[in-house]
Amino acid sequence: MGDDVGRQQFTRDDRTRYRTKVRRCLDVFARMLGESRFEFDRPTTGLEIELNLVDDAGDPAMRNAEALEAIADPDFVTELGQWNLEINVAPRLLTGGGITAFEDVVRTSLNEAEHKARGVDAHMVMIGILPTLQPKHLAVDALSGNPRYALLNEQVLAARGEDLQIGISGVERLQLTADSIVPEAACTSTQFHLQVSPEDFAAYWNAAQAIAGVQVAIGANSPFLLGKELWRETRIALFQQATDTRSDELKEQGVRPRVWFGERWITSIFDLFEENVRYFPALLPICDEEDPLQVLERGDTPSLAELRLHNGTIYRWNRPVYDVVRDQPHLRVENRTLPSGPTVVDMLANGAFYYGLVRVLAEEERPLWSQMSFSAAEENFTSGARMGIDAQVYWPGLGTVPVAELVLRRLLPMAHEGLVRMKVDPAERDRLLGVIEQRCLTGVNGATWQARAFHRHYDHTALDRPEALRRMLRTYRDLMHTNEPVHSWPVS
Repeated sequence: MGDDVGRQQFTRDDRTRYRTKVRRCLDVFARMLGESRFEFDRPTTGLEIELNLVDDAGDPAMRNAEALEAIADPDFVTELGQWNLEINVAPRLLTGGGITAFEDVVRTSLNEAEHKARGVDAHMVMIGILPTLQPKHLAVDALSGNPRYALLNEQVLAARGEDLQIGISGVERLQLTADSIVPEAACTSTQFHLQVSPEDFAAYWNAAQAIAGVQVAIGANSPFLLGKELWRETRIALFQQATDTRSDELKEQGVRPRVWFGERWITSIFDLFEENVRYFPALLPICDEEDPLQVLERGDTPSLAELRLHNGTIYRWNRPVYDVVRDQPHLRVENRTLPSGPTVVDMLANGAFYYGLVRVLAEEERPLWSQMSFSAAEENFTSGARMGIDAQVYWPGLGTVPVAELVLRRLLPMAHEGLVRMKVDPAERDRLLGVIEQRCLTGVNGATWQARAFHRHYDHTALDRPEALRRMLRTYRDLMHTNEPVHSWPVS
């Protein structure tokens, strides 16, 4: 969905042509896999961070167009809601100080953007869900001005045929009816990209799925939505429901959701693209003029535009990516499980843990996914999102264990070894994995800090709930700028 979309109406013929074109792209993709036409040398990594804009009080600032104009940096782009932005960080290798380079680039870019955004009365906050959002902020007129968002909203609601029903039960309960997909904009994420070879893709994707529950548990940072304390990573439940094109009847029939964990381990990246075509009707049936077979047969690289656009409207937590850079095709795993924030160092610690751990798991002689069911991985994912760092998860050979204990005793050493294999600088490796270690030892991540800080204001003062949330968020914003990891933040 990163590309601009101009078409506003679709006919039955459009959908028929699009289905035919997507299947033609899939056939060409299968041939490319068979002929080993993909670039792969060393594991390039990439990073995307979604941001929130707030005013001085801490309430959402519906000013992303003005903020982008002030920032004037092509790395910053619009997102779904008018209080959202995204920064896309150029890909790089992790060797030779690559993680520190990521950190320096992101901090410099964010600091400059924050300074410029203040000129339009906006401040940036990296957080999974902005806790000061209120129902009045989720009206359809809060969509960003880019026509693609209005078009996506129209197509999701048309496919569903009725308003969205959002219900989440956690510490408290929330019931919400929405007549647009704007609630999806409440979900702001960190996305890690890892370029892999076609031969290794299945192992890396399976590994990423197997650890998704652990990732979201230790990185949780979204405990509040519309004033309610819900899951520790409420963003997971909200995103699943805010883009659901299925009526209740279709759910009962077993139709797959567009925000999808999946249902099986894979043997090839082709499995995922084939599932996309088999299970999901087009949301945006826009056809490109390119004939991918003709392009391939003359020795050039096809864009596979329809296959990529269709993939972009299916929101897997670990998404397969086909891309072309400088006429060279490559494949990536896009890891989408984690929230934004709390600090740049926290996000890069999450990234170091992820990259190191999947490297080791993907190279094991006896794969982890041969020892656990796919449903167990999905249950871990739900448990991690609900309970955060206090979650219990299943792990082969150990049974059900506290996630913090699993990370400390089993997974951190594996992540350490993975980063050694990736030739990450030892000082970077130890510093960032040390952040994960301290998070587990203290039991404090972004979600637990937010909850404790809120309750300190709400339970022990005369502040009402909205003002207690604003007070907490303003403190969060100030501490975010220190770049000190969240486990070290004071609650008072």
